[in-house]
Amino acid sequence: MVSTASGTRRRARAAAGARAAAGTSAPRAPRAPRADARRNRERVLEAAIAAFAAEGLSVPIHEIARRAGVGTGTVSRHFPTKEALYIAIVRDRIERVVERGRARTASEDPGTAFFEFFETTVDEFAANLGLADALAGAGFDMHAVASGAKHDVIGILGDLLTRAQKAGAVRKGIEVDDIKALMVACCRGPQSADARARRRMVEVISQGLRTETRRPTRS
Repeated sequence: MVSTASGTRRRARAAAGARAAAGTSAPRAPRAPRADARRNRERVLEAAIAAFAAEGLSVPIHEIARRAGVGTGTVSRHFPTKEALYIAIVRDRIERVVERGRARTASEDPGTAFFEFFETTVDEFAANLGLADALAGAGFDMHAVASGAKHDVIGILGDLLTRAQKAGAVRKGIEVDDIKALMVACCRGPQSADARARRRMVEVISQGLRTETRRPTRS
């Protein structure tokens, strides 16, 4: 009788151990962040971008939290350090540009896709120029942070350029480095801070990039 009870206990312990092992060997996949957590993260990023661009990188975390309408604990949960916040900002901005470009690579009108991406990317970079300069001035390595396929703006730009050239919308002989230089000129030119002047510059450059048959005729 004692032997039978002892055997039962051993089997029970063995079964419990097996269940525990199964639980540890196949952990549950991490749950996606809740919608409110994602919204809070976006609010913190937007508040930080505006604050850093306007007032420099010395803006304290509690001020960013106040502007975002969240507590400092919420900021710290998403971004444990200021450097983590800087990295998230850079990656978030670049990922948005890449996602827009990638969506346009499937367009049935490669010329329109290229020129729209050129214009929106110039606007995006110009809007974040103050922040980019502040980070670079503080020794922040933007290129190292933005490495990887998710942040390959030049790769997407090259794909869009090639498609537009094959469609006869952009002149042959133009290379992606030329487009990059023109974008920088639009963002850093003497009138780049004026949105209307910058838009005019983009229009003039776009005219020069188009093939003769694709240039709008003057009425």
